[in-house]
Amino acid sequence: MRVLIVEDYEPIRVALVQGLERSGFAVDATGDGTEGRWYATTHDYDLLLLDIMLPGCSGLEILKAVRGAQRDVPILLMTARDEVDDRVHGLDLGADDYLVKPFAIAELLARARALTRRKYGARSPQIQVGDLVLDTTAHSVQRGGRPIALTQREYALLEFLALKSGQVLSRSVIWEHLYDFADESTSNVIEATMLRLRRKIDLDGLPQLLHTRRGFGYLLAADAAADGADA
Repeated sequence: MRVLIVEDYEPIRVALVQGLERSGFAVDATGDGTEGRWYATTHDYDLLLLDIMLPGCSGLEILKAVRGAQRDVPILLMTARDEVDDRVHGLDLGADDYLVKPFAIAELLARARALTRRKYGARSPQIQVGDLVLDTTAHSVQRGGRPIALTQREYALLEFLALKSGQVLSRSVIWEHLYDFADESTSNVIEATMLRLRRKIDLDGLPQLLHTRRGFGYLLAADAAADGADA
């Protein structure tokens, strides 16, 4: 999942970036409100983390611009203890949650996972497709009760496909949600990651779950075989 952080206090911004990246999120970050508004209104994120007091453009102004553009991305406000009125105003403008500084990174990560799941209609931390089960809190995967070891990049791709199970996702959509601006991966990284996932998930003798639709993209589904031939 891809997250935008707009926080002008560098120590907090760096800590958030490090914590989210260690948890498998792709992260873009800025300390400037005007730049943050541009990021938030021109790119497709799975979560926005907005400080309220920012140079150039406040977090509430970014929130208002995002909701005015009809974007349904989850938004979490980061506020100081004495900003009660701003928190109330932010929730009225369409914020989904808030955290009062100082807060524990572990709590923010838990809220980030919950908000991104909610965006895709997944209330439970477990996602099941056929006999494949993902635990989005532990970042663990099992198929038929057997644990499957995945790299962070493999897990991120599988989780995104699972959250959108049954839907064909183009490479451009996958890239937009799983890779940040600083990522220097080559354009074939998605294809290579998918190949490794197939080797680990779709074992001989088991129903195929990962599918390719030539010219369109990839999908994860337990009953996709009848919908079209794999490339």
